[in-house]
Amino acid sequence: DPGRFTTFVAYEYTTGSDDRGNLHRNVVFESSDRVPEIPFSRLHSTNPEDLWDWMDTLREAGVESMAIPHNSNGSNGHMFKLVDWAGDPIDDDYAVQRIRNEPLVEITQIKGTSETHPALSTRDEWADFELMEFRVATTLPSQPEGSYVRDALRRGLALEAQGITNPYAFGVIGSSDTHTGAAQNDESNFTSKLGIVSADAQLRGSVPFGLIDGMLFNTVAPQAMTEVDGETFVGGAQPSYGASGLAAVWAEENTRQAIYAALRRKETFATSGPRMQLRFFAGYGLPEDLMQRADGVAQAYASAVTMGADLSPGEGAPQFATWALADANSAPLQRLQIVKGWIDAAGETHEDVIDVACAGGVAVNPAANRCPDNGATVNLSDCSFSAKTGDAELRAVWTDPNFDASERAFYYARILENPTCRWNTWDAIKAGTVPRSDLAATLQERAWSSPIQYMPASAEEQGQQ
Repeated sequence: DPGRFTTFVAYEYTTGSDDRGNLHRNVVFESSDRVPEIPFSRLHSTNPEDLWDWMDTLREAGVESMAIPHNSNGSNGHMFKLVDWAGDPIDDDYAVQRIRNEPLVEITQIKGTSETHPALSTRDEWADFELMEFRVATTLPSQPEGSYVRDALRRGLALEAQGITNPYAFGVIGSSDTHTGAAQNDESNFTSKLGIVSADAQLRGSVPFGLIDGMLFNTVAPQAMTEVDGETFVGGAQPSYGASGLAAVWAEENTRQAIYAALRRKETFATSGPRMQLRFFAGYGLPEDLMQRADGVAQAYASAVTMGADLSPGEGAPQFATWALADANSAPLQRLQIVKGWIDAAGETHEDVIDVACAGGVAVNPAANRCPDNGATVNLSDCSFSAKTGDAELRAVWTDPNFDASERAFYYARILENPTCRWNTWDAIKAGTVPRSDLAATLQERAWSSPIQYMPASAEEQGQQ
């Protein structure tokens, strides 16, 4: 129904590594009129590079598609490796083909969030958000290095420094990945991903085993049980599943052509479930009140680049304009952040998280680059929260005080809501029991923009200047 409701012809390419690292992709076709008769599957090859060869062959025949890696957190380090399928170092041919066929990556879904991990981002207090740290369909740990999006973005900078095309300069989306044909974005009404196998709170692992009558005992393997505070719960990966997520695009209209074009140019963002909206632009000489102006978005499109785009050098340091709107049916916003990654002259990559706008108009502490605690609370007896603390909108135009025009860098925006109850707390309240102590009682829902990639002048261009 063009203009109102759009679907795509798509399927999941399901493959993995020998040690059961997840390498799944969702393959999306631009048109419903030009699609292959048979999808390329693991029956043809388990090598994703062969998938890209197939997509390139179709593209030459006028059949356009893209593949979107997902659940990289469960890949055991294989999704964003520095070698190809054969174990050889990544070269230009590999990198160019990968970024052509995979311009986007999934950053969050029901089986965990793949932004980053505390072991990779030690200075990011919010790096532990909705982690599912197992390889998919196992209870084996998944190696963080090579499994998370921010780490991959940094790896891409390091490859560029070696003179290799960056295969990881991608945009981001969120997804659901339930196996029930229904999204699971509501913490207060979460039934997880596995249908009857996750149909009640016991099976989800949020209330003690045996508490609810009618338990389907034969659906839970004995090795999946765990003891917490003297009570028996379903263990394994299922309690770490999250009520996530959503893919969002900025497109001119709700049509297949416009949405696919937005996906291709990476003007996309992801949310962990709530329908927050997020804008992110970068340019030079942007006015500080740009995001407050009635025509600010139009001005930004005219004089800046959007999320997902490359930013060339200009006069002085660039300005990053960002705006976030809360979901009226969720919690208010607490803070607006910019995440920066860069590589220095010695070839070392770095990252930083900077708060750029705080709820209530409170100033950011410049020494710590953090908003002060805004006092948001959650009542764990009924999951009510302090709705008057937090903002419906946050806006900022930020200039990086540590900007170095010679350093390759990426920037993306992240917005955090005030804390709210996680689904396992809702389950416990409904069952009249105490929330499980080893699971997070609350969470801060969030959204992430696609990165803007700052591209410094080449040595030749610098010489000409």
